[in-house]
Amino acid sequence: MDRSPRPRPHDSTAVRLAALAALLADETRASFCLALLDGRAWTAGELARYAGVAPSTASEHLGRLVAGGLLAEERQGRHRYVRLADERAAHLVEELASQTMTGEPEPPRSLRAASAGSALARGRTCYDHLAGRLGIRITGAMTVRGLLRQDTGFALTEAGLEWFAAQGVPLDRSGRRPLARGCLDWTERRPHLAGVAGAALCAHVLEAGWCERFGSGRAVRVTPAGARALSDRLGLAPDPLPD
Repeated sequence: MDRSPRPRPHDSTAVRLAALAALLADETRASFCLALLDGRAWTAGELARYAGVAPSTASEHLGRLVAGGLLAEERQGRHRYVRLADERAAHLVEELASQTMTGEPEPPRSLRAASAGSALARGRTCYDHLAGRLGIRITGAMTVRGLLRQDTGFALTEAGLEWFAAQGVPLDRSGRRPLARGCLDWTERRPHLAGVAGAALCAHVLEAGWCERFGSGRAVRVTPAGARALSDRLGLAPDPLPD
């Protein structure tokens, strides 16, 4: 009687997981995904320069990422733009990045890299919501003031819903995206606010001039007007993140 183990049939979920892992198992493709966490659409040429690769190499890698569902492609005339496919893709990239931050951080290779890393740690966008110390401080302030609960997962309270309404910030609850969700911050090792509320708040602080983007990456900083607004509305210190 043959007692040798029979080969297991292919698990379709395992096959798809392996294919997804393979997409990010390349430094260039991983660099593209990290750059696109700023929530904006980039051209293939911009990403090629960012990663330091030839345009033809960038196009090949981008084709794989689009075909694999991590990126979405948009065309305007002769220009080809790519962005992260959706919040789920952004959350996956950010979550995986956080898993690499174990032990002591790797020392920066140059003063420019150190400055860029410090700026991202102070405040940045994580796809379409705020991250870094800025995102963590805002999340903490909302929790202390009873606008957000974190004890059983992230959830806006009734006071939180009223607060968003009072700021004139609409919350679109028509889709499947959660109203509030925690996203693990890879520099702070704690969750910041994501989901519909996180995206709406990020859009508001940028449109209202409370924060501004700077540099070529996804770093953001609080403006003087923003420092006053965050102090008045959330009780944050007037200058929480000096540059």
